Amino acid sequence: MVGSYFCERKALAYGIAMSGSGIGTFILAPVVQLLIEHYSWHGALLILGGVVSNLCVCGALLRPITLKEEEDAHGPVPLNAECGYGVKAQVVSTLEEPLAINNSKDSRCFQSMQEYRFLLMPDFLMLAVSFLFLASGCSLPFVYLVPYALDVGVSHHKAAFLMSILGVIDIVGNITFGWLGLCCLFIPLLRTFALLVPFSVLYGYFDGAYVALIPVVTSDIVGTANLSSALGIVYFLHAIPYLLSPPIGGWLVDTTGTYTATFFLSGFALISSSLVISTVTGIRHCRRTQKHRKNNKDTDPKQEPCPGSRSDFYIQ
Repeated sequence: MVGSYFCERKALAYGIAMSGSGIGTFILAPVVQLLIEHYSWHGALLILGGVVSNLCVCGALLRPITLKEEEDAHGPVPLNAECGYGVKAQVVSTLEEPLAINNSKDSRCFQSMQEYRFLLMPDFLMLAVSFLFLASGCSLPFVYLVPYALDVGVSHHKAAFLMSILGVIDIVGNITFGWLGLCCLFIPLLRTFALLVPFSVLYGYFDGAYVALIPVVTSDIVGTANLSSALGIVYFLHAIPYLLSPPIGGWLVDTTGTYTATFFLSGFALISSSLVISTVTGIRHCRRTQKHRKNNKDTDPKQEPCPGSRSDFYIQ
């Protein structure tokens, strides 16, 4: 929906839209802790379910910019009918064969193939792999930051406050800019509340930036026309690591007895994601360079090609 309303500064628009999740994390972290203390986790989940159900009301308020045009209620015009624009019925009726009418099933199938043709794009496939690693790394700190803080001796209220810090900085990261770094690789060295606070600040800022850039990067790869379908695939791929990574992290904690392996897994997943997306960026840059050289060669016939250059090295 945001992409439908904004043609310029999409990153800022998506960032402002996504910043609501950071506000929720900032507010709900201490609230959930209080709800569990007063109503147990059963009552806390029931209250949170009622709050989340309000999303149905918010979704009902969203509408497209332009509504679909109403179909012609008069139906098709017969071939031998007079149209009123100077064409006689005898001329139209001389057609020996009827006009071919597309089969509705074939038409829908062709439309679906056109809509999801971006799945065959190498750039999008590499982007999807990058997002898989990215979601695998980002999901673990949100789940295990508080248990790790409790394990190193931080009180319950201070541990919940770490999530609030992460959430409020996530708002800033959503609206501005940032890069996911190597924060998770260093968290086993942070064993006090004073050291965990900077980690929450940095990680919340970087995480907010990447969330805001997902639609922008996807749009740059597949184009605006296929953005809705591509985002559906991307967010579906996000759901898989968010479902599988926390149990894997818990198994590592139970096996090793510490949280070190879990955060190392998160850090290496994020590094793998950055390597894949950097490869995509490099390939696209080389394609643009090759295309620019080819255009210059076509416009300037006296220009000699560079030694060892191959215009067909990259798939167009």
